[in-house]
Amino acid sequence: MSSPIIEVLHLQKVFGDNEVLKDINFSVAKGEVVCVIGSSGSGKSTLLRCINLLETPTSGNILFNGVDIQSESMSISKYRAKVGMVFQQFNLFNNMSVLSNCVIGQVKVLGRSHDAAVETARDYLQKVGMSQYENAKPAQISGGQKQRVAIARALAMEPEVLLFDEPTSSLDPELVGEVLIVMRDLAHSGLTMVVVTHEMSFAEDVSNRVIFMDEGIILEDSAPELIFNNPKHDRTKEFLARVLER
Repeated sequence: MSSPIIEVLHLQKVFGDNEVLKDINFSVAKGEVVCVIGSSGSGKSTLLRCINLLETPTSGNILFNGVDIQSESMSISKYRAKVGMVFQQFNLFNNMSVLSNCVIGQVKVLGRSHDAAVETARDYLQKVGMSQYENAKPAQISGGQKQRVAIARALAMEPEVLLFDEPTSSLDPELVGEVLIVMRDLAHSGLTMVVVTHEMSFAEDVSNRVIFMDEGIILEDSAPELIFNNPKHDRTKEFLARVLER
């Protein structure tokens, strides 16, 4: 395995009296797909938000290609271009077209020319099956289509890592599949991905590793076949029995 692209070392996050993350340690190698599962409130989304510096860690370190992301030498905007994020609620600009949503970050953060940004945006909109909607506003497309645009927007920045924070949890059940197809294709393309998800079949089929979190700690970090077929901890067994039965 190559050296880690992301390394999380003794990460702690506290909100008031609530310790949400407790001494979290793991790494992600280039090309890996790591799925993070666990009950609501286990700290999964907070972990992603710390990796993307949307939350400031209380203590510990997060390294990107060996450099501490909180060091003075690291530009947050450039770091976020390299470590992109896809949110539950899409976070598209409602007053902009689909195409403009995928162009603006490239121009403002990466300094690309408008023409080059448009060409890149169209390439990724085609990859997620949204080319024909480039002139639509977000209010004119479905939730699944919005999420595919959000993925194209993140990809247009050509990140080294893409973080997904429960990208299907806000979607109607019939729209989940179209987003998961795009994510499967990305995983198979070799993109490094960290995915917080409730989609157990996706985690089992697509990931290289599955992390199970409970009450702010990593209880298990292993290959998907071991997590799903032979979990070590009773808490993991309880969680999987409940979600797989449902």
